[in-house]
Amino acid sequence: MTSSGKLAALGSGMRTFATDVAEGFFEITHNSLALVGIVVVVAVALLSARPDLRDEGEQRLAEWLTARKVAALGITPELGAIERATAANPGQLPREQANVALWISKKYRVAPEPVAALVAEAYDVGRANKIDPTLILAVMAIESSFNPFAQSTVGAQGLMQVMTQIHSDKYAHFGGQYAAFDPKSNLRVGVKILQEYIGRAGSVEAGLKWYVGAANLATDGGYADKVLAEHARLSQVARGRTVSPFDNSTPLRAENAPAPTAPANAGTGVKVAALS
Repeated sequence: MTSSGKLAALGSGMRTFATDVAEGFFEITHNSLALVGIVVVVAVALLSARPDLRDEGEQRLAEWLTARKVAALGITPELGAIERATAANPGQLPREQANVALWISKKYRVAPEPVAALVAEAYDVGRANKIDPTLILAVMAIESSFNPFAQSTVGAQGLMQVMTQIHSDKYAHFGGQYAAFDPKSNLRVGVKILQEYIGRAGSVEAGLKWYVGAANLATDGGYADKVLAEHARLSQVARGRTVSPFDNSTPLRAENAPAPTAPANAGTGVKVAALS
């Protein structure tokens, strides 16, 4: 055989080999895809018939994705955490409440969103207990300056500086004594105590004296005057008047506030909150 014939035979052999390889690869790929398709169909049918397996698969997938996020971000995602936040958009409040929330935020240097939630809660709870919400907010301001984790030297805690140990029975309705540090729970308990003392003492001013634990003392150290002065400012803000949050020089009384009277048949006072 001549050299040219050998080359032709070699070329033909290479083409045959390449063709065979290509056909084999196609056959394997085709069969593999068919097998994958069969597996997918069987898996879908199985998951449809066994919801428990589907749920378990979804859970494992979610765990895998969460693990990937933790590895990438260095923190564990918790999408439900926002449900624990005490916050609201001040812009979505009625104008009166929004005015009060923004004024408090500026004066006490606290974020407007949590203050907005507290203002809305004070209006709801105040309406239910027939107490002016701006009085509730004034007590909060003087007691804790809107610090939900505040604690006095005598053990008064939270926004309204309630004596947790003394009023543990009230906190039982909110899951226990640690609820003292939940802003809304502390607010509700404090308002209930304030309502009881105002009713027992006969006036707002006398009730405030009881609230601070000075019912049997000659003076409350100016506590009631501080609260009523802040109440007056907040009442004006609520009515849309311009009040500087940094001007405390004019201790006014709120419009339509009950005239102060001496406590009626005052018994032994219980110390509820400490002076700020």
